[in-house]
Amino acid sequence: MDPSAAAGIGIVGTIIYLAFIVFGVVVFWKTFAKAGQPGWAAIIPFYNIYVWLKVAGRPGWWIILMLIPIVNVIIALIVSMDISKSFGKDSVFGVVGLWLFSIIGYAILAFGGAQYRGPAALVGQQGAYRG
Repeated sequence: MDPSAAAGIGIVGTIIYLAFIVFGVVVFWKTFAKAGQPGWAAIIPFYNIYVWLKVAGRPGWWIILMLIPIVNVIIALIVSMDISKSFGKDSVFGVVGLWLFSIIGYAILAFGGAQYRGPAALVGQQGAYRG
């Protein structure tokens, strides 16, 4: 293969990769903003996970569980279902849309008509969310 052609493929791949990253930041920014959280939190490492947990109604110390291999997959599944319920969607949307196909599912939350109804995990613990 011609070296200049390989460089061209690398540049195109990098541009596509950066476009996905920018789209992901925009999607999480809008989702956090819909939930009444600061949108800029989407670009701060670890703080974005804390805000994600807060939107779901889970305690902040769960961020430690997100650092443990295999446990983090299970926690992400639970939080995805909670976020789905927090936006008035069902658990299936949480598993398929938010956990398996995250960028698509969160784009649906960010740009669709879903409204944040409060942290779903708190509703189960305290009876009803009072905001």
